[in-house]
Amino acid sequence: MTMVYRNILVAVDGSKEADWAFMKAIEIAKRNNAELSVVHIVDNRALATLTPIDSTLYEQNEKFGDELLNNYKDRAQEKGVKVQTIIQLGSPKIAITKNVAPRIHADLIVCGATGLNAVERLLIGSVSEHIVRTSPCDVLVVRTSKEAEEN
Repeated sequence: MTMVYRNILVAVDGSKEADWAFMKAIEIAKRNNAELSVVHIVDNRALATLTPIDSTLYEQNEKFGDELLNNYKDRAQEKGVKVQTIIQLGSPKIAITKNVAPRIHADLIVCGATGLNAVERLLIGSVSEHIVRTSPCDVLVVRTSKEAEEN
């Protein structure tokens, strides 16, 4: 039986790993004639201690997210992929699997592998690891090749 994906969610954060995941998601979307949802979560845990005076940090994060998503949207459209962008405030671990994926009826989530070391993974866990454990659908974790990292 061949699995056909119709609604693909790709999580992006501006990292090299997220870019690799996006490129892989484009390939899968083209093969399946699927819609691609490019999602960026502005992590509100980092912004929770802000006072009104330093609320410009939130605005900078939101602006970064908008620019990031517009770039990805343009790239997907150039490849002929139907795309939508979603920016949301919250914890990336929770928002991707509990909020966004069910809302868009995602049947595949694509994300980049993290660069966290073993100690960090043990203490806080990675977003990709959490997605794999809690996803309502298939998950593809994309790793950047060693050759690509050197370029």
